[in-house]
Parts: sequence; structure tokens; C-alpha cells
Amino acid sequence: MKRIVIYGSSKCHKSNYYQRFFESRNLNFTFQDVIKNESLAQELCSLYPNGNLHFPTVLIDNKRLRNPNDKELLKWLNK
Repeated sequence: MKRIVIYGSSKCHKSNYYQRFFESRNLNFTFQDVIKNESLAQELCSLYPNGNLHFPTVLIDNKRLRNPNDKELLKWLNK
């Protein structure tokens, strides 16, 4: 089973889109709201060399995807 984490904000339409994407496929995921939780924001920043807060970011296992499209998501889900 794939480990899926979404770093985003509950107020971000793309973050909400990714949640619906995974829910519609009955896939378990963890949603990390980086606006409501500073430690999650720092965790996300640590994933990028420049240390910036890039969201939404989706992690599928160890693959980091920034604003992926459906094709990219499906590609990494099927690996």
C-alpha cells in the first residue's frame, strides 16, 4: 500500500481537489494543513532545497510532487 501525504491548506482549492481525488479512489491519505500548524509548515519547507513553503505538495511514498496533474498522480500511484 502506498503512503500518501498531502501538504496543503483547507482553504486551498487544489488541496481540496487532491483530497477528493484520493477519496474517490478509496485511497488512504494523510492531510497536513500547513497554515494551521507551523511545525507541519516547517516539515514541508524542509522537503525543498530553497526552504520555501510550496503547497500543495503531494508525497507518494518518497516521491515529492508539487501541484501534480491527474496523469502524474496516477503514474506514481501505479508504480
